[in-house]
Amino acid sequence: MRHRQATRRLSGNGWKAMHNLAWEELHTDLKVPMVELFETVEGEGRMAGYPTVFIRIFHCNLRCTWCDTTYSYAPEKPAFTASICEIVDRVSAYGHGVVCLTGGEPLMHGVKSLALVYHLARIPHVWDIHIETNGAIDLQPFQALREREKEVREKVRFVMDYKLPASGETERMHVPNLALLEERDEVKFVVGNEADFMYALDVLKRHPTRATALFSPVWETMPPADLVSFLLKYRPQEGRARLNMQIHKVIWDPEARGV
Repeated sequence: MRHRQATRRLSGNGWKAMHNLAWEELHTDLKVPMVELFETVEGEGRMAGYPTVFIRIFHCNLRCTWCDTTYSYAPEKPAFTASICEIVDRVSAYGHGVVCLTGGEPLMHGVKSLALVYHLARIPHVWDIHIETNGAIDLQPFQALREREKEVREKVRFVMDYKLPASGETERMHVPNLALLEERDEVKFVVGNEADFMYALDVLKRHPTRATALFSPVWETMPPADLVSFLLKYRPQEGRARLNMQIHKVIWDPEARGV
């Protein structure tokens, strides 16, 4: 009954209620809608090339024009539902030290998302949990969890998108998230054209962040060589920003799932 009470508090008071949750209320019997759970190598970001367990959660609150995982939200249906205990057991069985929590949008399920992050961080052999989040979810409750729990603090990183105009979702960005990100985190700009790149430069100028900026090309509209030229010319973050290529789309067919 306690986890039901926590859920009611969230629905009654919104995300602010999560600040008042006791961590023992983050039960492992809570269930989340799932798309897939599999092992592969990470295809992008700081962990590119590492053997990784991918946990893809169903549902998303955005509809980006260039989305390559449209099977992870409505009108599609979840492939299955799993309890947090079941997810943790499957991740543990793979034995890999790196976990990618992705979607869809993995942080939009309120206390269930918090509970999943909390219990994944308690797997002893896991040393990196990077959360791919879309920039439209308030990260404060998850940052609070990271600050208060040692294992979460040591293992969890945010890889946060900031949607640019070509995505169609720029107005949905929760700008205060940029100030919450730390040096170990990453902020990803998916660039559809030169105007997108210039917009990203302006975002970084107006809202400095400690996170490393990643610039990813939209495969259909932004030649990677052109994006490299922009990075060399403008040197975002004083040259600390990185080109971010999706190597899994080179290894396998870009449309392949579960890889």
